Amino acid sequence: MSTGPAPMSLLAAHDALLLDLDGVVYRGAEAVPHAVASLALVRAAGVRLAYVTNNAARTPDEVADHLRRLGIEVDPHDVVTSAQAGAREVAVRVPAGSRVLAVGGPGVADALRARGLEPVLSATDDPAAVMMGYGPDVSWRELAEASYAVGAGAVFIATNTDATVPTDRGIAPGNGTLVGAVRTATGREPVVAGKPFAPLMVESVERIGAERPLVVGDRLDTDVEGAHASGLPSLLVLTGVADAGMLLSAPAAQRPTYVAADLRGLASASVALAVEAPSEGDDGLGRLRAAARAAWAAVDAGAPAPPVDLVALQADIDAALSRPSSW
Repeated sequence: MSTGPAPMSLLAAHDALLLDLDGVVYRGAEAVPHAVASLALVRAAGVRLAYVTNNAARTPDEVADHLRRLGIEVDPHDVVTSAQAGAREVAVRVPAGSRVLAVGGPGVADALRARGLEPVLSATDDPAAVMMGYGPDVSWRELAEASYAVGAGAVFIATNTDATVPTDRGIAPGNGTLVGAVRTATGREPVVAGKPFAPLMVESVERIGAERPLVVGDRLDTDVEGAHASGLPSLLVLTGVADAGMLLSAPAAQRPTYVAADLRGLASASVALAVEAPSEGDDGLGRLRAAARAAWAAVDAGAPAPPVDLVALQADIDAALSRPSSW
């Protein structure tokens, strides 16, 4: 009989979660399976939640309304968007009250107003800065206005540069694709406010007073890399963008601390979900974690990654996602 301490769950090990939204909590208008029940469990455990999203299209109030419609208890204060981080970056670079050309959804202009800045729609308004965030209705004309203003010397801020965004119909172009059009037209690089850069994470931690936060996301290049940039541990869930192949080929700055199929993993023992240590217990993803561990060790040693059966690993993921809940 073991006399050692019982394995600590992720919820016991962390006092707060910095949760991505798209691909983690919902896909478009629909909740990710098991997300609502998992987050109710988190709240019951007394763990604080911050909903930290690179999607700048909506205001925090709109995001909170969406979450409440899905059955999740949330206050708008707990929603932190890259538009808010972007507006902060603009505010430290231009005089108070400056005009800023806003490209994206309503969340972009709302965040600028909250910082005392004046959103405008045309380069002819002589904006001091351009802030670009995701918006599903962004048009060629808006990209052209942004290009004219940036080309004329306006400060260039991107809320984020996610190349894609998951929707209920699949993977669609994200803000990075829109920003890329202006970058190509002007030859200028934007200052990026959201993940994987630290400011959005730092603001989220400060807002909810977290001492032992865990970043939870579905993307390696934003959520997990953002956790690394902020010195925080991360949990990758496989309900959005990342798949087995991406995990195995992840560079050091994009390697998660833990991997789970979905948010139900939050109730699991942390040691069982850790990638860098052999799993205790089996949620069906032990072979995936072992393969990632072996691939990372080989690459770090300058050797080729060992061959793997990605089809079999994806089948493990699919089985883990479809397993019945244990609560």
